[in-house]
Amino acid sequence: MTSEINAEGWYEDPYTLHQHRWFSAGHPSSLVRDDGVESKNPPPDRPIDDQLVRATSDSIIAGGGSDLRRVGDRMGDPYDSGKASDAALDASTWFPIA
Repeated sequence: MTSEINAEGWYEDPYTLHQHRWFSAGHPSSLVRDDGVESKNPPPDRPIDDQLVRATSDSIIAGGGSDLRRVGDRMGDPYDSGKASDAALDASTWFPIA
């Protein structure tokens, strides 16, 4: 079926239905990915004729991973319990229906 019998991971979809398809133990799965969004679509019931092409990390992650954060990265202002309390009260405010 495939030239890489033990294919495991994201590969370019050999059926050209999606950008990438997950392979497990050399078999295509129903897990697919387009523009970084995963969904499911069962593989067609036909053999794969072409050689598998492993997806690169840049093509797997939308934006090439430049938008990902790491542990310890600073994000905005430090935690302020007063602001958090105000935000919780604002979110829970309800208005009676007339």
